[in-house]
Amino acid sequence: MDLGEIEQLRGELAAFVAEVFASVSRKDTRGWGDCYLRGLMLDGRRKSIQPMAERLPDGDMQALQQFVNQSPWDHTAVLRAVARKTVPVVDPVVWVIDDVSFPKDGRMSVGVARQWCGALGKQSNCQVGVSLHAASDTASVPISWRLFVPAEWQDDTERRARTGMPEEVGHREKWRLALDLIDEAITWGLEPKVIVADAGYGQITAFRQGLGERGLDFVVAVRSDESAHPHDAVPTAPAWSGNGRKPASRYRTKPGSLQALATDGGRKAFRQCTWRHGSKGPMRSRLRVLTVRPAGVAARTHAMAQAGGAGTWDGVLPAATLLSEWPTGEKAPTEYWLTSLPADTPTRHLVRLAKMRWRIEHDYREMKHGLGLDHFEGRTWRGWHHHVTLVTAAHAFLTLRRLDPKAQAPA
Repeated sequence: MDLGEIEQLRGELAAFVAEVFASVSRKDTRGWGDCYLRGLMLDGRRKSIQPMAERLPDGDMQALQQFVNQSPWDHTAVLRAVARKTVPVVDPVVWVIDDVSFPKDGRMSVGVARQWCGALGKQSNCQVGVSLHAASDTASVPISWRLFVPAEWQDDTERRARTGMPEEVGHREKWRLALDLIDEAITWGLEPKVIVADAGYGQITAFRQGLGERGLDFVVAVRSDESAHPHDAVPTAPAWSGNGRKPASRYRTKPGSLQALATDGGRKAFRQCTWRHGSKGPMRSRLRVLTVRPAGVAARTHAMAQAGGAGTWDGVLPAATLLSEWPTGEKAPTEYWLTSLPADTPTRHLVRLAKMRWRIEHDYREMKHGLGLDHFEGRTWRGWHHHVTLVTAAHAFLTLRRLDPKAQAPA
């Protein structure tokens, strides 16, 4: 937006800021929140504090620096208010777990480490933020964020002190952060939806089990080489001789890969399915749904614990529904998902849920390219969380305008 368009929205934006920053007691602090949001939405190649302040008529670099990096306003309260206002309007079908990387130079930005950087497609120096989004076919919004703290930061007292990392915060795996985000959103009064995630989360047995323990359905991507038994496989135990411990029941055949199970029966086992009509026409592919029993040490350990221990476990691994996609022209299936939804769920519905992650890519593009998500140049824990919260608020404001049939486009 240019300055003229921003000015037309000043009243509407001020009302939005007053509502979502209601937890911030100081009026001048809320005013700098309004200013920062206008800076994020205003046209400009760079959305770090100095260039935003220079573009805004009322911009003050020192005041904005203090507002983002030092002011003690609670970012969680603002995210909660934004989510409560925006999520019901989006009317989500799924909640999506994802993460995004922020390439960085040096080693003093909070949480930075050499790790996989999706933005660059390789191992590089970066920060990683885990995010939870509410998504429908037509819109999506971030709900909340967690900054991933690499293991090397756990006991690095110098960097923790210099970046203001709270003492209670430590290294926690991304999948655990994802569950934390879901738990938090539920405490905010948001109604949970089917959880969707890529293979970085779906591949982790403990993540899927954590969702199940919370009573949440999921459709998560997995790799083709994850092992599983066919649904009809039955564990057996050899006859007991009467001496020593009774032999335990177990599967007597090795599990196969998901690819092997999905392709058993060949291409003819896959059926054409149209799950949505997009801007370029119907979206269709060849898909197959079957029931499997995910295997592996983690799956066995969890099943045994749920049964009360090795002495009471019957050896049966829980079943899950496998959805696989074999597009025309490919030599083998290209996508695999495990879901807690039953196998008789319409395929169209399953694949629609699985594919809804595309909305989140739209979120990231808008937040990065339009709203400066990865332009923040501060190094502190507080600054990072304040910035991503403000970008989330700006994104929510624009999303609400797009979904409001009464909203008038700026002249």
